[in-house]
Amino acid sequence: MYRFLLTPRWVALHLVVLLVIPAFVFLGRWQFGRFEERSANSDLVTGNIESAPVPLGELARPGQPVKESDRFRKVVAAGTYDAQHALVVRRRPQDGHNGFYVLTPLVLGSGQAVLVNRGWVKAGATADTPPEVPAPPSGEVTVTGRLRPGETEENSGLRDRPGLPPGQVLLIDPGKIGAALPYRLVGGYVELVEQRPESPAAPAPVPAPDVGAGGGLNLAYGVQWWLFIGIAIGGWVLLIRRELADRKAKEDAGTPLEAEVSPR
Repeated sequence: MYRFLLTPRWVALHLVVLLVIPAFVFLGRWQFGRFEERSANSDLVTGNIESAPVPLGELARPGQPVKESDRFRKVVAAGTYDAQHALVVRRRPQDGHNGFYVLTPLVLGSGQAVLVNRGWVKAGATADTPPEVPAPPSGEVTVTGRLRPGETEENSGLRDRPGLPPGQVLLIDPGKIGAALPYRLVGGYVELVEQRPESPAAPAPVPAPDVGAGGGLNLAYGVQWWLFIGIAIGGWVLLIRRELADRKAKEDAGTPLEAEVSPR
């Protein structure tokens, strides 16, 4: 009765099922891995954003990159803005509009400074039109912001290119930007959250990062792939049982069964 399982048509079906099951296992494990990775990142970023501010010097120093574990940590620094060396960062959309980030060095003293992303301004009429940028406050200020690692082509997905208008950059790269400055830049940059004293006119604040659901969608996909394993096995068993039932019905009715082996 079960010899039909060795016919070419059924052997092909067995092979498909045997290939599908490990594929679905792999896809499920990959989605669960992404879930763990994104959940860990979400917990890290959320904890850093909610942490109390610490002095910038505890986490960032000249010539040293910001640690990944310190991304979005709140830091506080005091100094004076160097408006003469301010820059704008191209290709930074916000709220569905094209625009620029406003990047201004904050001179800390002792020959050091940190790049501060003071916020966002909308783009001009053309790509080469300088945007309208509110001037930074004069005198000493105290800034509180989120510490960010410096940008590279690898970690940002953006490609740097020469020939930009004066005062514009594509990447917030302290190493490259600092080469043209009369002081040393600390690694990374600060995304402004609060400033004392406040400016009467200032760029639009950069929103806090959206940590999302922490990989919840990946967890759902992982469960879905593993459910597909049960569906594949259940469908395979169902087809076999249906074939057995059909053959038994034909046998009881005296109807000749189909050839067990396909003709050559």
